[in-house]
Amino acid sequence: MRPEISVQDRQSNFYQVCTSCKLGCCNGVRPPITAKRKALIESYLNAEGVDVEAPFSERVYTFPRETEDGYCIFFHRDTKRCQIHPVKPETCVAGPVTFDINLQTGKIEWFLKTGTICPLAGELYKEQKALESHMKSAKREILNLVHGLKAVELQEILKIEEPETFKVGEDNLDSEVTAKLKSSV
Repeated sequence: MRPEISVQDRQSNFYQVCTSCKLGCCNGVRPPITAKRKALIESYLNAEGVDVEAPFSERVYTFPRETEDGYCIFFHRDTKRCQIHPVKPETCVAGPVTFDINLQTGKIEWFLKTGTICPLAGELYKEQKALESHMKSAKREILNLVHGLKAVELQEILKIEEPETFKVGEDNLDSEVTAKLKSSV
């Protein structure tokens, strides 16, 4: 069973570093959104009175709609902050950690982006305790995502190339996920 993630945990995880970044991981990315996450985001938007017209794009998987210049619709240009930070997509919270699934080994492989893509990654790599803490959070977020996606959505996400990353570990993957992926191949 996967542990639930508190809003406080999601809020406090490297928020200041991300808001000071000039590289913009909120541009040109399409973080996957599960049905549960979509409902959380919609509820949050309503509760906070944030007016975002047609916030989601739905192709093979659901992701935040992009502005004309490629930014996430939830990225606030003036504050450089995510308007849905407490409920933002799992991969946004997990960054700069990303993943791949190796069906042959039944493992989920963990990757860290390089410092040239993400300044936070460079800082994490220098500070082992910070990396361990963030990895724990990132793994929890990504595993919740992986379990919440349909097989076809997960397969599409696994096709996305992640440039400038290096492997930092692997874990056994829940047989439920590997069975889901193998049955849809």
